[in-house]
Amino acid sequence: MSNESVKSNNYQRKGLRLLLTSAGVNNETIRRALDDLLSKPLGECRALCIPTAMYGHPVVGPGVKTWEFISGNSENPMVELGWKSVGILELTALPSINQEVWKPLVQDADVLLVSGGDALYLSYWMKKSGMAELLPSLKAVYVGMSAGSMVMSPNIGEEFIGWTPPQGRDEALGLVDFSLFPHVDHEMLPGNTMSHAKIWASKIPSTGYAIDDQTAIKVVNGHIEVVSEGNWRLFN
Repeated sequence: MSNESVKSNNYQRKGLRLLLTSAGVNNETIRRALDDLLSKPLGECRALCIPTAMYGHPVVGPGVKTWEFISGNSENPMVELGWKSVGILELTALPSINQEVWKPLVQDADVLLVSGGDALYLSYWMKKSGMAELLPSLKAVYVGMSAGSMVMSPNIGEEFIGWTPPQGRDEALGLVDFSLFPHVDHEMLPGNTMSHAKIWASKIPSTGYAIDDQTAIKVVNGHIEVVSEGNWRLFN
């Protein structure tokens, strides 16, 4: 499917504004969806980038790719979109810092840019750092990429378990009531076909969306909307 959208009222946590992408803000349709979510022009917004998920993934980080994301030199546009300012929020450091130091920074941010990597590693540090508890109260728009989007789900599915959390299961934050299968039909990911997504969806306990790199899911005011210039599918 392309240039189509669907809406649902199944979103659990009204108040959060989310743009859940597979590969960043990489086409005009997704960019318009981001602009719609922001409360002011993008060039007036203060962003915080969160690279933590990358450290738990053997391919994307730590190292060069983490620097590319933080510096706005990656293939997945997020940090380099023209924000008024961009800071770094490293979740693994937060448990060792008094909340009075970092919490106001997060509360004042206009947007959070959350990288891909390992979704369960990100979920673990979201919880351990206190960010998971804080997220529903923030004014910031949450923009996720791949694992940064999947982490909002109730479950990611056994196919995406890489880094194993202490509890050994696939539960994520559960801030939305659907799960995500990203990077459909990506040339470097032969296991990410729509057929594989159908099998994945049959095993998860919630609704599932399979999206390619030209697709994102926008969540605001109790509504879920798919914005796409590519291919996606909803599995109930």
